[in-house]
Amino acid sequence: MIELIDVSKSFTLHNQGGAVIPVMAGASLQVGAGECVALTGASGAGKSTLMRVIYGNYLAASGQVRVGGLDVARAQPREILQLRREILGYVSQFLRVVPRVPTLEVVAEPLLVQGCERQTALDKAAGLLQRLNIPEPLWRLSPTTFSGGEQQRVNIARGFAHDYPALLLDEPTASLDARNRETVLSLIQEAKARGAAIIGIFHDQEARDRVCNRVVDVTQFSPRAAA
Repeated sequence: MIELIDVSKSFTLHNQGGAVIPVMAGASLQVGAGECVALTGASGAGKSTLMRVIYGNYLAASGQVRVGGLDVARAQPREILQLRREILGYVSQFLRVVPRVPTLEVVAEPLLVQGCERQTALDKAAGLLQRLNIPEPLWRLSPTTFSGGEQQRVNIARGFAHDYPALLLDEPTASLDARNRETVLSLIQEAKARGAAIIGIFHDQEARDRVCNRVVDVTQFSPRAAA
């Protein structure tokens, strides 16, 4: 479902004379249906960069980034947008939504853009918000007014609303209390059981041990490590 073949990435510092900083080289990885792979490595090793390359936020300099048969490295913007709507979900650490949109609508949106019947989408969104302990009176408010922990849980609910065949998870259990952490781990296990291919960054080793099939240290893809 997710396959990287000999992927490299560098950044050009245009405000510093066009200096080129290589950050990744020879990255190869396969994640099959029903598998969860954890990315590990020290801060700055390239974990988030690799996730953004897969999602299409960063353009790979070379190699193939295949998700559900589409090579993200060579895809047109419209193809990447369709991939994100239907195939590839991304739960980031930060909630980015249009202000004043009610929380229930924010969580239901991935289903609504799929053409899901509105009440069905809202019912599923409500169920996820209940599981993640967002009080019902808050559902009618914009999540931009919420605490950081509440926003994180709304983001998780939104990411799991649609049954994406592939998921990217950026520290999904960070800063959660034990009750909500357990809910998130259950959601990940349920996604694996239905066949989702998952790549995640988990600094919580116990969580990593619970839901991940294997670990990939991205340090091996660093040009500095190769040198």
